[in-house]
Amino acid sequence: MWFAGLLGAVLTCAAAAPAGAGTRAAEPDGRPAAHTAGAPDGPAGRLDWAPKETASDARFRGLAAVSRSTAWLAGSGGTVLRTVDGGRRWQDVSPPGTEGLEFRDVEAFDARRAVVLAIGEGEASRVLRTDDGGATWRETFRNPDPRAFYDCMTFFDRRHGIALSDPVDGRYRILSTRDGGRSWRVLPSDGMPAAQPGEAAFAASGQCLVSQGGRHAWIATGGAATARVLHSADRGLTWTVAPATVPAGDPARGVFGLAFRDPRHGIAVGGDYRAGQPSPDAAAVTSDAGARWTAAARPPAGYRSGVSWLPHSRTTALAVGPTGTDVTTDGGRTWRPFDDGSYDTVDCAADGGCWAAGERGRAARLEPSGR
Repeated sequence: MWFAGLLGAVLTCAAAAPAGAGTRAAEPDGRPAAHTAGAPDGPAGRLDWAPKETASDARFRGLAAVSRSTAWLAGSGGTVLRTVDGGRRWQDVSPPGTEGLEFRDVEAFDARRAVVLAIGEGEASRVLRTDDGGATWRETFRNPDPRAFYDCMTFFDRRHGIALSDPVDGRYRILSTRDGGRSWRVLPSDGMPAAQPGEAAFAASGQCLVSQGGRHAWIATGGAATARVLHSADRGLTWTVAPATVPAGDPARGVFGLAFRDPRHGIAVGGDYRAGQPSPDAAAVTSDAGARWTAAARPPAGYRSGVSWLPHSRTTALAVGPTGTDVTTDGGRTWRPFDDGSYDTVDCAADGGCWAAGERGRAARLEPSGR
């Protein structure tokens, strides 16, 4: 089975490898495209990000991996791309008239049905849905409140989903859908803890709001005195909050991305997204649904904005950022770099298809070398 070989390659490479809102700072600096830094050869073969030419110069922070063959990208300039042949060809399915929007999240149910989120203050925050592979789009939400700024969204299943806005009147705002993103309503804020001064979410990878298990959701925060993770077990109606170990205390620092393999076990990544700034303790793990977080004993090499578990693995995950990719094979406690290319987001599908995307139209699929 191809996925078994892929997982074996990840394990081999990791074992052999040597040992970065409220007031919004500038976007993370881009880095020139870099070649793979060298996961070494092993019995299962060398593992690399295999670039997939998109013919786009957009920065893709939204990514939905449907399978090894199908993936959606969402990015700057209102750009949405779709592939159904493993990245050999990308179809530009951008919604008409959205050139001025910044798409930062995309959630896809299959090759034909997807929902995209545009970020920004007031009416710049929008949600659109397609049911025909991007041939046509329908705008299903346009933010009427100039105080709101939507960052991320997630779906529990094909019908139920939520989207996250930075705090309004001192609390994060949650938008909810029960019909697959065709209509939305703002949830009551009674069950939302108060935000810290200056606290917000980072729209860097589509992973500041994630879900798992049908009802659980988590919010990643930064920009304030303490980075925090909020948890809901009822699809966004009520939330608890816990401090994370990722350093904050600055508008550019905090938790940027989350990934949960089940309702209890999760990974948080982040740091300081400004180029050249140190990002110590840029990852943390939890085994109790986010009630407590423990700093990684050996964190990623720098700021990381995106993270994803490999499907069907209890221990292996990938974290990406502008300076490279790291892998963990012990559930997030220790990380080792194996690629130095710039990516902003990563996502893995149930069939083992792992994709990454980032600046200058970059997209890649994780493959053994030579495939």
